[in-house]
Amino acid sequence: MKEALLSIIKDENRIITDQIDPQYLSDNLGRKKGTAEAVVFPVSTEEVSGVMHYAWENNLPVTPRGAGTNLVGSTVPSGHGIVLDVSLMNHVLELDEETFTATVEPGVVLEDFQAYVESKGLFYPPDPGEKKATIGGNISTNAGGMRAVKYGVTRDYVMGLELVLADGTVVKAGSKNRKDTSGLDLKEIVIGSEGTLAVITKCILKLIPKPEDSLSVLLSFDSLKAGIESVRQIIQANLNPTAMEFIERKVIQLGEDYLKMSFPEPEASAYVLTTLDGSKNEINAHLESLRKTAKKSGALSVLPLEDKEEAARVWKIRGMLVKGVEAVSEQEPMDIVVPINQIDAFVNFVNSFEKECGMRMISFGHAGDGNVHLCVVRGDRDDETWEKELDVNLTVLYDKAYALGGLASGEHGIGLSKQKYLLKASKPENIALMKRVKAAFDEKNILNAGISYNV
Repeated sequence: MKEALLSIIKDENRIITDQIDPQYLSDNLGRKKGTAEAVVFPVSTEEVSGVMHYAWENNLPVTPRGAGTNLVGSTVPSGHGIVLDVSLMNHVLELDEETFTATVEPGVVLEDFQAYVESKGLFYPPDPGEKKATIGGNISTNAGGMRAVKYGVTRDYVMGLELVLADGTVVKAGSKNRKDTSGLDLKEIVIGSEGTLAVITKCILKLIPKPEDSLSVLLSFDSLKAGIESVRQIIQANLNPTAMEFIERKVIQLGEDYLKMSFPEPEASAYVLTTLDGSKNEINAHLESLRKTAKKSGALSVLPLEDKEEAARVWKIRGMLVKGVEAVSEQEPMDIVVPINQIDAFVNFVNSFEKECGMRMISFGHAGDGNVHLCVVRGDRDDETWEKELDVNLTVLYDKAYALGGLASGEHGIGLSKQKYLLKASKPENIALMKRVKAAFDEKNILNAGISYNV
């Protein structure tokens, strides 16, 4: 295999066949580990095409990956195949300010790309929590993030993709055109497909002008129910917030303890942390409307975080909640999504179920789009007890989410970790149709076999 790969990637430093680092055989959590015969680091579409053609001719499984920040096992390889790491394909190829687009390679890191376009007075809104993820990985899971309530998710900013199919064929889907009804939109099928359909080698991304300013505002409440109710009223008032995060006081405590920092309004039971952006006049007008709307819906306080250091501290505590949990114990991350009017019902169910089952559960998330992030905490359980109780409890949680009209994942993907729960809740005809789409792209089933729907 190494000789064959060297004929394609003519640099032995970009091919690993011996003593493969375990990080390339897992995801960010490192719990599920796979096997592979080689890891390759292509730097061009031609090299990706050559590797895929070789794999196709020899029926070798291929697992695409970028920064490896996935949390559900979507980058865990199976069998005797190849891990295709595109992290060296990390260049911004073009910034077209006339069409408000950027063309990038899949290994470009999100935070680097955002900083680059903002330095040019432009804005790439998708903002998932893991800023060191790659653009290709974001597209593969249709990553969301805190700004989705106003700006949408990754899908809304992908205009075109260059793709290498399982047999090595290179195709282009989409373009710089803002409108397109010319046949099936192939790029939309690939977005969120978790590497099961094709390897992304170039991405045309939509940009918008950078907002003039932004202001974070902390709303405090005596209950989560009141906080969630305010979210609906704020959206209905057409205040167009950039972000709306719900957090209970007991959860904030974890972030405070981890960072040794304090959060404002400690007497509250729950918070909604929101951001307004736009022109300064627009922000001021919306702030006054936000104050009135929040007070009418029962807010204890409305605190504009005008001090940049205070705003940074508040967002840092919010951003470190998972780290705060992991500093205490191993945890299973969930990103269930429910209709926005069911957030309170789901979180209250979680709190009641936590007491019933005895397993600690920490919930917070994106109030504006119903994405509930949930840390299910291991505590001092041994391996056997943890695995048994976790499966039972996850089944209950996913069943409740589906009963409320929700879904298993809002932005992390399905991978291996959620596969069982997706298949249980999905209609067989839907899964069968997904597999037929998969077969049209990859009839030998060599790309990410066994991941997500592709069981």
